[in-house]
Amino acid sequence: MADPQSNARLRADAGAPTSGVIHVRTRLTADFTVISNALAQRRGSAVTVGVAAYISSLPDGSPVSIAALCEHFSEGEILISRALRELEAAGYLERCRERTPTGQVRTRTYFYDVPGGHPAPNGPAKPPRPRKRPSPTDPAVAPRPEAAPVPGPEETENPAPALADADPKAVAVLTTLRRVDPRLVLSAQEAARLAPAVAEWLAAGVGPREITELLTARLPDRFRARPASVLAFRLRETPLPVPPTAPLPQPGERPAVLPFQTCDGCERAFRAPEPGHCRSCRDHLGEEHLRAAG
Repeated sequence: MADPQSNARLRADAGAPTSGVIHVRTRLTADFTVISNALAQRRGSAVTVGVAAYISSLPDGSPVSIAALCEHFSEGEILISRALRELEAAGYLERCRERTPTGQVRTRTYFYDVPGGHPAPNGPAKPPRPRKRPSPTDPAVAPRPEAAPVPGPEETENPAPALADADPKAVAVLTTLRRVDPRLVLSAQEAARLAPAVAEWLAAGVGPREITELLTARLPDRFRARPASVLAFRLRETPLPVPPTAPLPQPGERPAVLPFQTCDGCERAFRAPEPGHCRSCRDHLGEEHLRAAG
């Protein structure tokens, strides 16, 4: 006897989301790396997260220098070094200079799954012991007053420039660069930071068309950093044009001749742009003024 079959539709899974990603999990038993969500979901640069995941998957003793990472990734040295600095500032990476028994100095790199760990000199790192928190009722522990937060140097010394305060002509030159090269798309903060240099070029007598040609000519096929860095380098390293000097008279032209004037003192004729005293009368008046003052 055949098995009974039903033509009714299968009931939809009530737990499946209606939008977003749906994970298809596969249980791995080899060749996998455990990464914390704090690192995998870290906000900011995707290159930083990718470099951290790659270093976590390497065995101990693998080279993780900038040159070694550039051979694996398609990004250049600027992005790779920036990612290593971000991981070092966040506490995931630590580079220490150590001296070997032979007297040589080498750099030892430690990578932590959780920021704030401390490497052991002879062997793998041990988990830190939980510290006993002092009780608030303990008389030996006196509460310390909370120190007021000190603003960072970026907040006090180098505030972020505002686009509204920048020169409109300079901002117009920067925003039209993407018409020549679609890669030259600048954010509002980048345009505000580059606008003073462009305004200085405009004040020196360089037109918008010449500035556009300077910033877009012979660009590399691939940028290793943000386009704003390339534009800032060109504006900083290119010397400003020399202001034009007064035109020299042509060989056939004669210099302008001053008209004749009649001296107000001795009625002698002399050449000068305006009426007044001749040189002799001026000297005589000067001597009389000195005698009167003495």
